Amino acid sequence: MRPANRPNNQLRNIEFITDINPYAEGSCLVKYGNTHVLCTATVEEKIPAWLKGQQKGWITAEYAMLPRSAQTRIPRETKKPSGRSQEIQRLIGRSLRAVVALEKMPEISILIDCDVLQADGGTRVASISGGFIALHRAVSKLLSEKKLAENPICEFVAAVSCDICNGEPVLDVDYAEDSTSQVDMNFVMTESGNLVEIQGTAEGAPFTEQQFAQMLELGKQGIKTIIAKQKEALQC
Repeated sequence: MRPANRPNNQLRNIEFITDINPYAEGSCLVKYGNTHVLCTATVEEKIPAWLKGQQKGWITAEYAMLPRSAQTRIPRETKKPSGRSQEIQRLIGRSLRAVVALEKMPEISILIDCDVLQADGGTRVASISGGFIALHRAVSKLLSEKKLAENPICEFVAAVSCDICNGEPVLDVDYAEDSTSQVDMNFVMTESGNLVEIQGTAEGAPFTEQQFAQMLELGKQGIKTIIAKQKEALQC
């Protein structure tokens, strides 16, 4: 039995609380069990210089863990993000851009800030799922203000972890499992079931194609449930 007494195919309690920040164009507090991430969307009516003249918008992300989001204090990244933070924020940006038609939001940039308030495994996948909620709320605001002619969001996107613990594939791991797992895997998928990104690493012995297929199936089912929760939170 898993440390949290969950079946191998069971998600943690997942919750999306929208409009948590009254100043941001879109916001969401996402909870994957005891992992809590505050996601906010900021709209700017300008684009990076390298996009000038292309009649496209842009979506990017920043990610950080607050000093006491973990069991020991994490120093603030005041000068530049750590290598880990840079890798995660690029992942978040790629995941969100994958489901947005950037040509439908010309000259508009949306910055998604993901700040980890409390970490218990899966902060990057929670940030992607919560970041999409913040993005969706910001786009809805732009549409209501007639700053966008049509909705650039093509479909929903979400993410989840699947590890191999004690030789068995398990869904949505917490820190206790993640810190001792034999394989770390993260899946980002769209509502239609298409894959955006797969991150997988064997921490010990290599994993088999069969084990990968089992983790992929767990990930598909988990993301299907997460997207249903996203839609419920957004009343879609």
